[in-house]
Amino acid sequence: MQDLLWFLPDWPPAFDEPMAFGALLLAGLVGGEIVNRVLALPRITGYVLAGIACGPFGLGLVEGPLFNEARLFVDLALGLIMFELGARLDFAWLARNRWLSVAAVGESLGAFFAIYAALLYAGFAPLLAGCAAAVGTATSPAVVMLITQELRASGQITERMLLFTAVNCAVAFVALTLLLPLVHLEYKADWRSALLHPLYVLFGAALLGFAACQLMLWLAKWLGKREDRQFVLQVGMIVLVVGLARAADVTVGVALLAFGVFARNQDYDHALLPLRFGYAGQLLFVVLFVLTGASLDFGFLAQAAGAAAAFIVARFLGKAAAILAFGRLSGLRAGGAGLLSLSLLPMSGLAVVMVWDTAALFPAFGTELAAVVLSAVAILELVGPLATQFALRRAGEASAEERA
Repeated sequence: MQDLLWFLPDWPPAFDEPMAFGALLLAGLVGGEIVNRVLALPRITGYVLAGIACGPFGLGLVEGPLFNEARLFVDLALGLIMFELGARLDFAWLARNRWLSVAAVGESLGAFFAIYAALLYAGFAPLLAGCAAAVGTATSPAVVMLITQELRASGQITERMLLFTAVNCAVAFVALTLLLPLVHLEYKADWRSALLHPLYVLFGAALLGFAACQLMLWLAKWLGKREDRQFVLQVGMIVLVVGLARAADVTVGVALLAFGVFARNQDYDHALLPLRFGYAGQLLFVVLFVLTGASLDFGFLAQAAGAAAAFIVARFLGKAAAILAFGRLSGLRAGGAGLLSLSLLPMSGLAVVMVWDTAALFPAFGTELAAVVLSAVAILELVGPLATQFALRRAGEASAEERA
């Protein structure tokens, strides 16, 4: 009988990477809808919980090779998010309100130095504390943008939250890149490599973003203001930049953030249409958060719970102190500083990618960095979206339907 049915697959069937990836994506979709409809929580929370349930600390359905295979999807998701975030960074707005610029930079530096001081006090080495503080400076762009879309939020707190997120992501990338020479020297690298590699990573990514912007603006003028054509143009350019950044070994996030910033501030002829990426963006959001949830290592949390708590508290206080100090001078309404500080709490996939990239260069150092940062991410992955949702609703900037 067995010879007769030789064409049937073995039982139980072997799950390969595409099957596991599809199952993970569907689990995230279902999980997001359940927590949103039943508990009125952000869909992000459901995506992350589905990833955790399917990952190594849950059912173990997804692990190991899938993360390497799915890195392209993570880079595409982050690329789309960073481009859209960069396109919100309006230099004209910052020039009109200088105190707003001071508040944005102050919030980033406040978080950096607060985390750095807290980790030094906890006994961590200065270089490790500095790199962890650099990663911790960044608010999760994916979380704040998806919560904004879900709530259809608009208003002063929402716009400043997105602006500050763009600035603190840029500061985080720059700070981590400036610390890389010290990590190189710590591991006995040649001083020329220690200097040239970070410069190449940072300025190479920025130059790629600038060149891509010039090409896109030229093509946009040639194609005209047709939404269908410009949608293909912008998506195609984002995918191209992601591919070029990966091929050139420069930071994808920096390249796409620079691409978005240049596109917003150099489009003098208004050739580009302000498009949103619709279903394609939603798909990549689900991919990013489910994979991030599946990649969380709760073993680190057991080892570094105290450091993670100090990291989270110091990060929030550093951001809040700067916003309180400069908020009123920049025109922030009374009572808005606390809500804005709360809305900037999330950390997520961007922090995970920054840690992964550092670990790829320096495995031993990356393991130490992951123990601190990913422990905090494991907590803020779940708490952060709730904080942002609460802040925007409390500020009265969610749509009437979502407030109800």
